[in-house]
Amino acid sequence: MAAKPGPPADKIIRYRKDAKTRIATITFDRPDHLNAPTIAARVRYADLLHRASIDDDVKVLVVRGAGEDLGSGADLPEAMSAQRSEDQGPRLAEFRLGADEVRYPPQGSLRRGATLGQWYANPNSGIRGLQDFKKISILEVKGYCYGWHFYQAADADLVIASDDALFGHPSFRYYGWGPRMWWWAQTMGIRKFQEMVFTGRAFTAEEMYDCNFLNSVVPRAELEAEVEKYALACARNRSTDTVFMQKVFFEIMKQFQGEYMGSMLSGVFESMGGLVRPDADDEFTLDGALARGLGDAVNDNDGRFPPDWRLSKSGRMKAGAKKNAPRKRKQ
Repeated sequence: MAAKPGPPADKIIRYRKDAKTRIATITFDRPDHLNAPTIAARVRYADLLHRASIDDDVKVLVVRGAGEDLGSGADLPEAMSAQRSEDQGPRLAEFRLGADEVRYPPQGSLRRGATLGQWYANPNSGIRGLQDFKKISILEVKGYCYGWHFYQAADADLVIASDDALFGHPSFRYYGWGPRMWWWAQTMGIRKFQEMVFTGRAFTAEEMYDCNFLNSVVPRAELEAEVEKYALACARNRSTDTVFMQKVFFEIMKQFQGEYMGSMLSGVFESMGGLVRPDADDEFTLDGALARGLGDAVNDNDGRFPPDWRLSKSGRMKAGAKKNAPRKRKQ
Protein backbone atom coordinates (compact mmCIF):
# COMPACT_ATOMS: atom_id res chain seq x y z
CA MET A 1 0.00 0.00 0.00
CA ALA A 2 1.34 3.41 -0.93
CA ALA A 3 1.96 5.85 1.89
CA LYS A 4 -0.44 8.77 2.15
CA PRO A 5 1.04 11.89 0.55
CA GLY A 6 2.29 14.48 3.00
CA PRO A 7 1.62 18.22 2.89
CA PRO A 8 3.32 20.38 0.23
CA ALA A 9 7.08 20.64 0.60
CA ASP A 10 6.98 24.42 1.09
CA LYS A 11 4.72 23.90 4.12
CA ILE A 12 7.09 21.37 5.69
CA ILE A 13 10.29 23.35 5.00
CA ARG A 14 9.79 27.07 5.54
CA TYR A 15 12.39 29.65 4.52
CA ARG A 16 12.84 33.33 5.24
CA LYS A 17 15.74 35.77 5.13
CA ASP A 18 16.47 39.12 6.71
CA ALA A 19 18.54 41.16 4.26
CA LYS A 20 19.35 43.68 7.00
CA THR A 21 20.99 41.18 9.38
CA ARG A 22 21.89 38.79 6.51
CA ILE A 23 20.55 35.89 8.57
CA ALA A 24 18.31 33.32 6.84
CA THR A 25 16.22 30.71 8.62
CA ILE A 26 15.02 27.27 7.56
CA THR A 27 12.28 25.85 9.76
CA PHE A 28 11.11 22.24 9.71
CA ASP A 29 7.39 22.63 10.24
CA ARG A 30 5.57 19.32 10.57
CA PRO A 31 5.38 18.97 14.36
CA ASP A 32 2.48 16.50 14.27
CA HIS A 33 4.92 14.09 12.54
CA LEU A 34 7.92 15.13 14.69
CA ASN A 35 9.05 17.32 11.76
CA ALA A 36 9.66 14.34 9.48
CA PRO A 37 10.45 15.63 5.96
CA THR A 38 8.90 13.90 2.96
CA ILE A 39 10.99 13.08 -0.09
CA ALA A 40 9.82 16.30 -1.73
CA ALA A 41 10.70 18.28 1.40
CA ARG A 42 14.25 16.89 1.46
CA VAL A 43 14.68 17.94 -2.16
CA ARG A 44 13.39 21.40 -1.30
CA TYR A 45 15.80 21.57 1.64
CA ALA A 46 18.74 20.83 -0.65
CA ASP A 47 17.57 23.50 -3.09
CA LEU A 48 17.21 26.07 -0.30
CA LEU A 49 20.76 25.39 0.91
CA HIS A 50 22.02 25.91 -2.63
CA ARG A 51 20.03 29.14 -2.97
CA ALA A 52 21.24 30.55 0.35
CA SER A 53 24.83 29.59 -0.47
CA ILE A 54 24.71 31.77 -3.60
CA ASP A 55 22.53 34.61 -2.24
CA ASP A 56 24.59 37.68 -1.30
CA ASP A 57 21.82 38.73 1.09
CA VAL A 58 22.66 35.71 3.26
CA LYS A 59 25.74 35.27 5.43
CA VAL A 60 24.42 33.04 8.22
CA LEU A 61 21.80 30.29 8.07
CA VAL A 62 19.88 29.12 11.15
CA VAL A 63 18.13 25.74 10.92
CA ARG A 64 15.45 24.94 13.51
CA GLY A 65 12.26 22.95 14.11
CA ALA A 66 8.73 24.04 14.95
CA GLY A 67 7.06 22.63 18.05
CA GLU A 68 8.79 20.60 20.75
CA ASP A 69 11.53 18.93 18.69
CA LEU A 70 14.07 19.56 15.98
CA GLY A 71 12.94 16.26 14.46
CA SER A 72 13.05 12.47 14.68
CA GLY A 73 14.16 11.66 11.14
CA ALA A 74 12.72 11.35 7.64
CA ASP A 75 9.25 10.06 6.75
CA LEU A 76 10.27 6.40 6.87
CA PRO A 77 6.94 4.82 5.79
CA GLU A 78 6.92 7.04 2.70
CA ALA A 79 10.57 6.26 1.91
CA MET A 80 10.07 2.49 2.24
CA SER A 81 6.84 2.59 0.23
CA ALA A 82 8.65 4.41 -2.57
CA GLN A 83 11.47 1.87 -2.54
CA ARG A 84 9.14 -1.14 -2.75
CA SER A 85 6.42 0.18 -5.02
CA GLU A 86 6.19 -0.74 -8.68
CA ASP A 87 5.32 2.91 -9.29
CA GLN A 88 8.75 4.52 -9.14
CA GLY A 89 7.53 8.07 -9.74
CA PRO A 90 8.13 9.20 -6.11
CA ARG A 91 11.58 7.61 -5.94
CA LEU A 92 12.64 9.04 -9.28
CA ALA A 93 11.42 12.44 -8.13
CA GLU A 94 13.92 12.16 -5.28
CA PHE A 95 16.61 11.73 -7.94
CA ARG A 96 15.16 14.81 -9.68
CA LEU A 97 13.90 12.74 -12.60
CA GLY A 98 10.47 12.49 -14.18
CA ALA A 99 8.50 9.23 -13.83
CA ASP A 100 8.71 8.54 -17.59
CA GLU A 101 12.28 9.70 -18.19
CA VAL A 102 14.23 6.59 -17.11
CA ARG A 103 13.67 2.97 -16.06
CA TYR A 104 14.59 2.37 -12.43
CA PRO A 105 16.69 -0.73 -11.54
CA PRO A 106 14.43 -3.73 -10.84
CA GLN A 107 13.54 -5.33 -7.51
CA GLY A 108 16.27 -7.69 -6.31
CA SER A 109 19.10 -5.96 -8.16
CA LEU A 110 22.12 -4.55 -6.36
CA ARG A 111 21.65 -1.25 -8.16
CA ARG A 112 18.16 -0.68 -6.74
CA GLY A 113 19.48 -0.21 -3.22
CA ALA A 114 22.98 0.92 -4.17
CA THR A 115 21.69 3.78 -6.31
CA LEU A 116 19.84 5.20 -3.33
CA GLY A 117 22.68 4.56 -0.87
CA GLN A 118 25.18 6.37 -3.06
CA TRP A 119 22.72 9.19 -3.75
CA TYR A 120 22.75 10.02 -0.05
CA ALA A 121 26.42 11.02 -0.42
CA ASN A 122 25.33 13.76 -2.86
CA PRO A 123 24.43 17.20 -1.44
CA ASN A 124 21.50 17.38 -3.90
CA SER A 125 19.83 14.56 -1.96
CA GLY A 126 19.23 16.76 1.09
CA ILE A 127 21.35 14.47 3.26
CA ARG A 128 24.78 16.14 3.39
CA GLY A 129 24.05 19.52 1.81
CA LEU A 130 25.42 21.49 4.76
CA GLN A 131 28.87 20.08 4.02
CA ASP A 132 29.01 22.03 0.74
CA PHE A 133 27.32 25.16 2.15
CA LYS A 134 29.71 28.10 1.81
CA LYS A 135 28.13 30.29 4.47
CA ILE A 136 27.93 29.79 8.27
CA SER A 137 25.28 27.31 9.41
CA ILE A 138 23.86 27.10 12.94
CA LEU A 139 21.60 24.26 14.03
CA GLU A 140 19.13 24.88 16.88
CA VAL A 141 18.36 21.59 18.62
CA LYS A 142 15.59 20.81 21.11
CA GLY A 143 13.88 17.55 22.01
CA TYR A 144 14.55 14.82 19.47
CA CYS A 145 17.50 15.12 17.11
CA TYR A 146 17.34 11.72 15.45
CA GLY A 147 18.02 10.21 12.04
CA TRP A 148 17.94 12.70 9.17
CA HIS A 149 17.97 15.58 11.64
CA PHE A 150 21.03 14.09 13.33
CA TYR A 151 22.74 14.20 9.90
CA GLN A 152 22.25 17.97 9.95
CA ALA A 153 23.85 18.12 13.41
CA ALA A 154 26.92 16.33 12.07
CA ASP A 155 27.29 18.76 9.19
CA ALA A 156 26.34 22.17 10.65
CA ASP A 157 29.15 24.56 11.56
CA LEU A 158 27.73 25.31 15.01
CA VAL A 159 25.19 23.33 17.06
CA ILE A 160 23.32 24.97 19.95
CA ALA A 161 21.06 22.70 22.04
CA SER A 162 18.56 22.87 24.84
CA ASP A 163 19.38 20.78 27.90
CA ASP A 164 16.53 18.34 27.14
CA ALA A 165 17.80 17.42 23.65
CA LEU A 166 18.42 13.79 22.68
CA PHE A 167 20.74 12.69 19.87
CA GLY A 168 21.03 9.44 17.93
CA HIS A 169 19.70 7.35 15.08
CA PRO A 170 16.94 4.72 15.45
CA SER A 171 18.57 2.93 12.51
CA PHE A 172 21.25 1.64 14.86
CA ARG A 173 18.46 -0.42 16.49
CA TYR A 174 16.61 -1.65 13.39
CA TYR A 175 19.20 -1.59 10.59
CA GLY A 176 22.69 -0.78 11.82
CA TRP A 177 23.82 1.98 9.49
CA GLY A 178 23.41 5.67 8.75
CA PRO A 179 24.85 7.74 5.87
CA ARG A 180 26.91 10.06 8.11
CA MET A 181 28.63 7.39 10.23
CA TRP A 182 32.16 8.36 9.26
CA TRP A 183 31.60 11.98 10.13
CA TRP A 184 29.81 11.26 13.40
CA ALA A 185 32.86 9.23 14.42
CA GLN A 186 35.07 12.19 13.53
CA THR A 187 33.00 14.77 15.39
CA MET A 188 32.02 12.73 18.47
CA GLY A 189 35.19 10.70 18.82
CA ILE A 190 35.26 7.05 17.86
CA ARG A 191 34.91 5.60 21.39
CA LYS A 192 31.66 7.40 22.19
CA PHE A 193 30.25 6.93 18.71
CA GLN A 194 30.94 3.19 18.90
CA GLU A 195 28.95 3.17 22.14
CA MET A 196 26.03 4.86 20.36
CA VAL A 197 26.14 2.39 17.45
CA PHE A 198 26.58 -0.80 19.45
CA THR A 199 23.99 0.00 22.16
CA GLY A 200 21.64 1.99 19.92
CA ARG A 201 21.02 4.35 22.83
CA ALA A 202 20.24 8.06 22.67
CA PHE A 203 22.82 10.51 24.03
CA THR A 204 21.81 13.53 26.09
CA ALA A 205 22.87 17.10 25.39
CA GLU A 206 25.27 16.92 28.33
CA GLU A 207 26.97 13.85 26.87
CA MET A 208 27.19 15.41 23.41
CA TYR A 209 28.68 18.59 24.89
CA ASP A 210 31.29 16.48 26.67
CA CYS A 211 32.08 14.89 23.27
CA ASN A 212 32.74 18.38 21.86
CA PHE A 213 29.83 17.82 19.47
CA LEU A 214 27.90 20.87 20.77
CA ASN A 215 28.97 24.49 21.07
CA SER A 216 26.51 25.48 23.80
CA VAL A 217 23.80 23.90 25.97
CA VAL A 218 21.19 26.08 27.64
CA PRO A 219 17.73 25.68 29.21
CA ARG A 220 15.02 25.47 26.57
CA ALA A 221 13.60 28.86 27.53
CA GLU A 222 16.95 30.43 26.61
CA LEU A 223 17.56 28.49 23.39
CA GLU A 224 16.33 30.99 20.80
CA ALA A 225 18.15 33.87 22.47
CA GLU A 226 21.38 31.83 22.57
CA VAL A 227 21.08 30.99 18.88
CA GLU A 228 20.38 34.63 18.03
CA LYS A 229 23.48 35.68 19.96
CA TYR A 230 25.66 33.29 17.95
CA ALA A 231 23.98 34.19 14.63
CA LEU A 232 24.37 37.94 15.09
CA ALA A 233 28.00 37.56 16.18
CA CYS A 234 28.77 35.48 13.07
CA ALA A 235 26.90 37.92 10.81
CA ARG A 236 28.82 40.91 12.24
CA ASN A 237 32.24 39.28 12.09
CA ARG A 238 34.45 39.04 9.01
CA SER A 239 33.22 39.68 5.46
CA THR A 240 31.29 37.06 3.48
CA ASP A 241 34.29 36.66 1.15
CA THR A 242 36.39 35.83 4.20
CA VAL A 243 33.76 33.33 5.38
CA PHE A 244 33.88 31.67 1.95
CA MET A 245 37.65 31.30 2.26
CA GLN A 246 37.30 29.93 5.79
CA LYS A 247 34.72 27.38 4.63
CA VAL A 248 37.00 26.24 1.80
CA PHE A 249 39.78 25.72 4.35
CA PHE A 250 37.54 23.59 6.56
CA GLU A 251 36.19 21.68 3.55
CA ILE A 252 39.71 20.73 2.47
CA MET A 253 40.44 19.64 6.03
CA LYS A 254 37.27 17.51 6.13
CA GLN A 255 38.06 15.85 2.83
CA PHE A 256 41.57 15.07 4.05
CA GLN A 257 39.83 13.31 6.95
CA GLY A 258 37.69 11.35 4.50
CA GLU A 259 34.23 12.93 4.93
CA TYR A 260 32.99 12.22 1.41
CA MET A 261 34.69 8.82 1.26
CA GLY A 262 32.88 7.95 4.49
CA SER A 263 29.52 8.84 2.93
CA MET A 264 30.20 6.59 -0.04
CA LEU A 265 31.41 3.75 2.18
CA SER A 266 28.25 3.96 4.31
CA GLY A 267 26.27 3.77 1.06
CA VAL A 268 28.05 0.54 0.11
CA PHE A 269 27.11 -1.12 3.40
CA GLU A 270 23.53 0.16 3.28
CA SER A 271 23.26 -1.27 -0.23
CA MET A 272 24.11 -4.71 1.15
CA GLY A 273 21.56 -4.54 3.97
CA GLY A 274 19.26 -7.03 2.29
CA LEU A 275 21.90 -9.74 2.74
CA VAL A 276 21.97 -9.39 6.53
CA ARG A 277 20.47 -12.39 8.35
CA PRO A 278 18.78 -11.94 11.76
CA ASP A 279 20.05 -14.05 14.65
CA ALA A 280 16.50 -15.03 15.67
CA ASP A 281 12.98 -14.90 14.27
CA ASP A 282 11.91 -12.24 16.75
CA GLU A 283 14.87 -9.92 16.12
CA PHE A 284 13.86 -6.30 15.65
CA THR A 285 14.20 -5.36 11.96
CA LEU A 286 12.93 -2.55 9.80
CA ASP A 287 10.75 -4.82 7.65
CA GLY A 288 9.17 -6.39 10.71
CA ALA A 289 8.60 -3.03 12.36
CA LEU A 290 6.84 -1.63 9.29
CA ALA A 291 4.70 -4.74 8.98
CA ARG A 292 3.56 -4.46 12.61
CA GLY A 293 3.22 -0.71 12.61
CA LEU A 294 6.37 1.32 13.04
CA GLY A 295 5.36 3.30 16.12
CA ASP A 296 4.18 0.32 18.17
CA ALA A 297 7.13 -1.84 17.14
CA VAL A 298 9.67 0.85 18.04
CA ASN A 299 8.03 1.45 21.43
CA ASP A 300 7.88 -2.26 22.25
CA ASN A 301 11.53 -2.72 21.36
CA ASP A 302 12.48 0.40 23.32
CA GLY A 303 11.14 -1.22 26.49
CA ARG A 304 13.84 -3.90 26.29
CA PHE A 305 16.55 -1.34 27.09
CA PRO A 306 17.52 0.39 30.36
CA PRO A 307 15.27 3.40 31.07
CA ASP A 308 17.97 6.01 30.53
CA TRP A 309 18.99 4.37 27.23
CA ARG A 310 15.56 4.51 25.61
CA LEU A 311 14.92 6.53 22.47
CA SER A 312 11.47 7.86 23.35
CA LYS A 313 11.07 10.72 25.80
CA SER A 314 7.87 9.17 27.14
CA GLY A 315 9.61 5.82 27.75
CA ARG A 316 12.41 7.53 29.65
CA MET A 317 9.97 9.54 31.78
CA LYS A 318 7.64 6.63 32.58
CA ALA A 319 10.55 4.53 33.74
CA GLY A 320 11.88 7.34 35.90
CA ALA A 321 15.07 7.85 33.96
CA LYS A 322 17.23 10.50 35.54
CA LYS A 323 17.30 13.81 33.72
CA ASN A 324 20.86 14.74 32.92
CA ALA A 325 21.33 18.45 33.56
CA PRO A 326 24.36 19.96 31.84
CA ARG A 327 27.35 20.51 34.08
CA LYS A 328 28.80 23.98 34.42
CA ARG A 329 31.49 24.67 31.88
CA LYS A 330 35.01 25.11 33.05
CA GLN A 331 36.21 28.66 32.68
